[in-house]
Amino acid sequence: MIIRKALESDVPRLLEIYNYEVINGVSTLDITPKELPEWQEWFEHHQTARHPLIVAEKDGIVAGYASLSPYRAKEAYKSTAELSVYIAPEYRRQGIASALMEEIMRLACENTELHLIVSVITSGNAASEALHRKFGFSFCGTIHEAGFKHGKFQSIDNFENVLSR
Repeated sequence: MIIRKALESDVPRLLEIYNYEVINGVSTLDITPKELPEWQEWFEHHQTARHPLIVAEKDGIVAGYASLSPYRAKEAYKSTAELSVYIAPEYRRQGIASALMEEIMRLACENTELHLIVSVITSGNAASEALHRKFGFSFCGTIHEAGFKHGKFQSIDNFENVLSR
């Protein structure tokens, strides 16, 4: 497995991985699949040291990705980033998420402009919660019934990691 910076040529595969969750899961509370131009713009916003985008490649195929995104638009939040990790269903439970987390957290710790990493996890996603705890994230609260997807209200659990250097 290779962990590397995402390339523009990866964008269609990243979109495929994300849209699988839009359609089939609750890892994202997006309901409508994203389109390639929109995802291209998303890719372009993740080409900075503060907001990197990395992929895990296995046997020449992108198996998953991790990114740091702006937490909120207000200027005071610029030292906080929101972490996302998505793994293609056929590559889950193979250590790929852990490898991506290790690298994205390394990049976060190297960036002195970042102080806090936040992750929002749809309640009940035990695998994601365990992954975050493994990398030092702490549970910091639930927002109950924050979204409606797949015929029911979904709650979100918030996790945080204050970077130690």
